[in-house]
Amino acid sequence: MKILLVEDEPNVISVIQRSLSATGHEVTIAMDGKSGLQIALDHQFDLMILDLMLPVMNGMEVCRNIRQSLNKVPIIMLTALGTTENIVSGLDAGADDYLTKPFKLAELEARIRTLVRRNKESETKPSEDSWAIDDLVLYKSSKLVYRSGKAVELTATEFRLLEFLLQNQGRVLNRVEILEHVWDINFNLGTNVVDVYINYLRKKLDKNHGKRLIHTVFGMGYVMRLADEDPK
Repeated sequence: MKILLVEDEPNVISVIQRSLSATGHEVTIAMDGKSGLQIALDHQFDLMILDLMLPVMNGMEVCRNIRQSLNKVPIIMLTALGTTENIVSGLDAGADDYLTKPFKLAELEARIRTLVRRNKESETKPSEDSWAIDDLVLYKSSKLVYRSGKAVELTATEFRLLEFLLQNQGRVLNRVEILEHVWDINFNLGTNVVDVYINYLRKKLDKNHGKRLIHTVFGMGYVMRLADEDPK
């Protein structure tokens, strides 16, 4: 697998490159954001590991530019700033997953396997093009969402979360399920990233509408349903 590592700390580069190369991966290195962006745009990679704090151009800018170019390479963002705000900002910029420094190499390799597998499944798995409930419609291929006939602008992470809720409408989903399926995160259960993104969706989808579609089931999780339906 071809992996682009954009990182400016020599020690971190050495450890990651040695570990990934030992498992058969081909690792390309960039030590600043600008050169990392150029390499990502000029060549095809199976995955990108992108540090947040980089010289010349930070990881957030690099990620946004890659997504604006319609490059869909899976991106794992590395950050020493593990606050919810920084995690949310990275995901909003287009990252698929994040890892807080310091981390174990086994954890990084597990994230890589999961992310690449999910990306391949999304490309090959046949599925319906749209999901709907009441006057809300999500179109998978075009990445468009409408409520009452009006377009709703969502970030990539908000879109994945809404899609997961719609796929499981009527079923109560706990935070762990949502983390695992939307972000592939199966640890750090103290994070409130799920709650933050649920609130984002509510503001964009339910605000100023007579019918609320996203409901909280206290002590259990969240469910997408009409108000008069019984959650499963």
